[in-house]
Amino acid sequence: MKIRDIVLAGILSAATTAGKLALSFVPNVEIVTLFFIVFTTTLGIKRSLMVAMVFVTTEILIYGFSTWVIGYYLIWPMLVLIVSALSKRVSSEYGYAATGALFGFFYGMFFAITESFFYGPAYGLAYWINGLTFDLVHGVSNFIIILLLYKPLRKMMDTSLKHYYNSAS
Repeated sequence: MKIRDIVLAGILSAATTAGKLALSFVPNVEIVTLFFIVFTTTLGIKRSLMVAMVFVTTEILIYGFSTWVIGYYLIWPMLVLIVSALSKRVSSEYGYAATGALFGFFYGMFFAITESFFYGPAYGLAYWINGLTFDLVHGVSNFIIILLLYKPLRKMMDTSLKHYYNSAS
């Protein structure tokens, strides 16, 4: 891993954190999923996983440590792995929008599973059922955001990365 990759991971995780904070006033509407899909399709799995780990660590520094941390350390790298596996078959924004929608729909379930380890299966099930409307909003908003912004953000990343890595000497 080169120093440029480490710097890039810091910059992109800061942008992801800023984007998350900018939309934090709207429940379950976020651009983190979009960003990790774009990062994975432009940077590849190794760099995107690094961005995900730095992002989650930054979130801990902002919000403190609790059981959600384990879910975050699992769910964001899992998205990177899923997108990386799908990137050989998916090339359109519609495929990634569908992936983001499914990710949003099942987001609460993933957290319910990790919460179950701490508080029991009944709590995990109640946690998931209680959040189903939020998961619905999360999935629908992911679909719309990715459908609208994937192509322009991907183009911007491709151009920026070309300049970023070509200026290395």
